[in-house]
Amino acid sequence: MSKQKVNKKEVHTPVSLSKNSLFPNFKIQAMVLLIVGFILYGNSILNEYALDDGIVIEKNDYVQQGFKGIPKILKTDAYDSFYRSMNAKQQLSGGRYRPLSVVTFAIEQQLFGSKEKEKPADDVALIRHLLNVVFYILSVIILLYFLQTFIFKDTPLVAFLTCLLFLIHPIHTEVIANVKSRDEILSFLFIILTFIKMFRYRESKKPLQLFAALGFYFLALLSKEYAVTLIVLIPILLYIVKGDSLKESIIGVIPYFFVAALYLLIRFSIVGKGATIENPDVLNNPYKFATSPEKWATKIEILNHYLRLLFFPHPLSSDYSYNTIPYTNFGNPMVWFAILFHLSAIVATIVLFVRRNILAFAFAFYLLHLFLICNLVMDIGATMGERLIYHSSFGFMIIIAVAINWLLEKIGSVNSKKIATFAFVALITVCCAAKVIPRNAQWKNDTTLFITDAETVPYSALVNGNAGKAYLDLADKPENKANEKDLIEKAIVHLSRSVDVHKAYVNGYLNLGVAYFKLKDYENARIQWDKVAEIYPNNPFLKRNYTVLAGIYYNKGMEKGGKAPMEAIKFLEEAVRMDQGNAEYWYNLGGAYYTVKDFEKARNAWNTTLQLNPNKVEAQQGLAALPIK
Repeated sequence: MSKQKVNKKEVHTPVSLSKNSLFPNFKIQAMVLLIVGFILYGNSILNEYALDDGIVIEKNDYVQQGFKGIPKILKTDAYDSFYRSMNAKQQLSGGRYRPLSVVTFAIEQQLFGSKEKEKPADDVALIRHLLNVVFYILSVIILLYFLQTFIFKDTPLVAFLTCLLFLIHPIHTEVIANVKSRDEILSFLFIILTFIKMFRYRESKKPLQLFAALGFYFLALLSKEYAVTLIVLIPILLYIVKGDSLKESIIGVIPYFFVAALYLLIRFSIVGKGATIENPDVLNNPYKFATSPEKWATKIEILNHYLRLLFFPHPLSSDYSYNTIPYTNFGNPMVWFAILFHLSAIVATIVLFVRRNILAFAFAFYLLHLFLICNLVMDIGATMGERLIYHSSFGFMIIIAVAINWLLEKIGSVNSKKIATFAFVALITVCCAAKVIPRNAQWKNDTTLFITDAETVPYSALVNGNAGKAYLDLADKPENKANEKDLIEKAIVHLSRSVDVHKAYVNGYLNLGVAYFKLKDYENARIQWDKVAEIYPNNPFLKRNYTVLAGIYYNKGMEKGGKAPMEAIKFLEEAVRMDQGNAEYWYNLGGAYYTVKDFEKARNAWNTTLQLNPNKVEAQQGLAALPIK
């Protein structure tokens, strides 16, 4: 390791190629990143909405109100509008208070959205996708400035390689292509800006720089709570890069501690503890069916999945919920590998920190953000997700960049080093582009995303359910009229698989009922929707579906009429069960009972009719015609 003097204390940094090795000028490097970024992610700009974009943006009443909705966004859980529409309480542990990205969506709606209420709310999708790409590339260029200016002053190639690898890594496609994940991008952007201003203040001692750092830090927290890690990361940087003593480093983070405390106070006052009881749905409580040893073993083993995707990002999926990753136990050697690897990483972080090696910061950045999303300390309501490893991947990229630089240093000739460096940059960029560009296209909308991912994660209840819904949507399109039945049958295959995996999957049963209804298999439709009634009787979509099906049963009952009164009664009873507020159904059911001389049931049916519609003269006449008790 080479050594440089900082504040009369030794600080170790990795060796590198000379400053004139490749793309020596910051502007040239930034331009390369800009061009590569738009080449890789440009096709995502024309995408529509997918995954959680619907509930966070498209169907979020506060976002659709534009500027008027911003106060409500700042004062509520991110999913408050969705919970209200579903007549549901807060469902996620800890709640979700990440208002900054949602505020940007409201601003976009105000500035670019249609003012016609009947116009679809997705007319701003192009602007939002464009801004996601812009924010992402901007964050990487600012990251390059940060690394070259403060961290790798004498090792510019490490800074460039770190940024390039971060920019092109396919695991980030979800963060860019899924508009809702802008919270990840903004969080990382403001974290880097906080570091920059923190160093500027350290050098100049100007209060304005400190206020700017604290302001960026607060914005990072408002983007996503991950920024709490800076309470640890800032002292690490001060100790390693600036050569401060441990005491000085801790003193340096005190102002940020108060900002974090303020944020946590605001957050708690707005969303509280989130859901305080265990979520009954395994899709939001992925370890619901696991024994205690299985739960812990699976959480630990999932750390390997993150590591694998960072080294080899294939295949990628929008979902890893139940039962994508089966439960495991401590008899699985991969569980022990995860334990050994991550304990070793913790030890390495401590040793490198003591030696003032910048790799301690890289390991700490990786581990601290992984700590927040691994479910080992707090349940996050999800097994894992590609977007969740976004911050940790930065630490990973530093480690890989340092390793690559070390290998390049083994090459003797300067020209050979340049050729090898350029060849590596070109090769890794092309390989990642071959994965990123098609994956962006798969994120076009829910239909393309879920039909694709159903092949990748065939045991995911959520993905199969969503793939089934996608096929139903395709079947509704006029251009697919000739293939309508085939598309509905494909929907049934995926929806049946989803409820086989998750026996209480409400949306799976709802859509399976819709599929059977479209095939005019009304009995199977009723069976599926009755299962929904058992699981979630107040589901708003169930009432709508029941009302439509009740009309079918009513018509069938009326067709039977006097020809087969007992069959008529059967259909009419189903009609009133599914649409209990329909006075006409009750009246005709009373008539059917009267026909078979079941006068008591007829009396009850007509009395119910009059409760619903006191002016129903025919029901009054029916009651008058009944024998006196």
